[in-house]
Amino acid sequence: MNTNTFTLLDYDIIKERVSQFALSKAGKKKLLGMVPSENLKQIKSWLDETEEAVKILEKSASIPVHGLEGIESVLNNFNKGIALRPEQLMKLYDFLDCCRKIRRFMKDKEVLAPRVASYVQSIEELPSLAEEIIRCIRNGKVDDYASKDLLKVRKQISLQEERLKEKLQQLIKSSKYKNYLQEMVISQRSGRYVIPVKKEYKNKIKGSVLDTSASGSTYFIEPEEIAASQEQLNWLIAEEEAEVQQVLLLLTGLVEANEKEIKVAVETMIHYDVLFAKAKYARSTEAQKPVLNESYHIKLICAKHPLLESNAVPLTLELGSNGQHALVITGPNTGGKTVTIKTVGLLTLMAQSGMLLPVQKGSSIAIFQQILLDIGDGQSIEHNLSTFSSRIKNIIEILQETNDRTLVLLDELGSGTDPAEGMGLATAILEQMFKKGPTIMATTHYSEIKGFAEDHEGFLNGAMEFDLNTLKPTYKLIIGKGGESQAFAIALKLGMHPKIIERAHQITYKEERTYLPYSNEHKLKIELEKQIIVNRHIKRSKGEKKLDQAIQVLKQGDNVLVSPQNEIGIIQKGPDARGNFSVQIKGERVIINHKRLKLYISADELYPEDYDFDIIFETKENRNKSKLLNRKHVEGLIIENEEQN
Repeated sequence: MNTNTFTLLDYDIIKERVSQFALSKAGKKKLLGMVPSENLKQIKSWLDETEEAVKILEKSASIPVHGLEGIESVLNNFNKGIALRPEQLMKLYDFLDCCRKIRRFMKDKEVLAPRVASYVQSIEELPSLAEEIIRCIRNGKVDDYASKDLLKVRKQISLQEERLKEKLQQLIKSSKYKNYLQEMVISQRSGRYVIPVKKEYKNKIKGSVLDTSASGSTYFIEPEEIAASQEQLNWLIAEEEAEVQQVLLLLTGLVEANEKEIKVAVETMIHYDVLFAKAKYARSTEAQKPVLNESYHIKLICAKHPLLESNAVPLTLELGSNGQHALVITGPNTGGKTVTIKTVGLLTLMAQSGMLLPVQKGSSIAIFQQILLDIGDGQSIEHNLSTFSSRIKNIIEILQETNDRTLVLLDELGSGTDPAEGMGLATAILEQMFKKGPTIMATTHYSEIKGFAEDHEGFLNGAMEFDLNTLKPTYKLIIGKGGESQAFAIALKLGMHPKIIERAHQITYKEERTYLPYSNEHKLKIELEKQIIVNRHIKRSKGEKKLDQAIQVLKQGDNVLVSPQNEIGIIQKGPDARGNFSVQIKGERVIINHKRLKLYISADELYPEDYDFDIIFETKENRNKSKLLNRKHVEGLIIENEEQN
């Protein structure tokens, strides 16, 4: 499966929608990176567990997998020689609590969903680790009671701070400092206690200036009377930090001792998150588990394209039974042909990714090694390829890569070129591709391919239904019947005279057919007759025919394609008054009207600027005569030029 297939079939959009149901970043990432499997047992296992997850959601919509948020950053810090931070330890505790809840949640789901419920057996609760974390960490920091030494040092810090504040209160109230202060408050700068002193009195108070106000009018000074006490407090704070680190290192050691169990639990919880995201998406699309097979049998009952939601028209089809492995859908554009083949391709990718499908029970889907497709115009500006050239190049690659384990989807095969050649090419491509053994679904507007599908074993015709009453497509697929353009029926319905339609039918199908008007009302009959009444007394000038205004510009030496023989010729001269050119074809000069000529290669690309075209158009004998006449007059010398009509 290549990325082009995923993009054109909207598989990436489906993955994005499923990932929105995941609760964790890891779950979303896993879903966005999901790829289809080719292993039948693996796919069956995925579908079984998704179906079980849906049953669990039907009984209980809330699944405890929320504890995964942030756990990845915790795992990334394992075994790096640094202590886990308190917030990281609390995330781990939340995860362990979530593991405990999921084990309890799945305990009574063993009968309802035995496979999914069994996954919790790989999750260790680790109660002693969880208890130790919650004992030591409270409110996002290490608790006082995490260790005796930490409790002791924090009590000393509290007493020392009280003494400092009390001493500072005495200083600012004393007559010694009262008049020097900006205001009677105590504050801190860089963890040290200071008092606000007016700028002009900064030298009156002994101590260390730790900061100034924005205006510069206030100096924040640590008085020398409290310097010793402040140093003692700082020593206690450093001792506290060391003790906190000791507690965190001990907890980190306990966590890393259970690293294997934690990582297995994380992987299991991520799997649960992915699994229930698939199940939630399945419920949102009313999806069912399809029957899988490797016999390339596709049976879809009331299938819907998941991105069309309520606007989707149910699709029912069967392909691969009775040796019929190729479906050709013909009919008008905008009838739903492309959506039909894209639906089959997308549902195949979803099933092979373990997703339930928006189908009814009894539907069956085949497992393919690859899905190759040609959908859209594929025009390449970068490589200067036209729509037709680009699509042919793509189809050549499909022909090279396809095998009996391939699903091939071809949209509007043979379009973008001459209709007759396009139809022939489409038929030949289908014929050759079928020989290589793939399952094929192709759409085309060439009605002639209906006959090909009817006459060739293994092919099945299909058509998109069209409502002639409303003149709108119903987007329903009809198997066993080729589609028609409905142009004649629409024209007749809109009020075109039956005789015009009959003539159009004769021109198109080379056969006679009678068409009747939709209404026999007298008034409408009169309106119809107006379309074919001919004025026998038309006054038209019978003068000379006017030449086509759009005579193309061709010059001597241009290589042209001459129709209908498709022969290459060279322009010798012209045009004349009637638009005729003298063209040399295979050594003979012929007069041909401009309408039958098409520029193939310009003379500018083939010959230098001063090239003598007599070398091409004149015989050697005539060229010698011309040179002789250019030098002198020779009596009786004649140069003969022959041109044929």
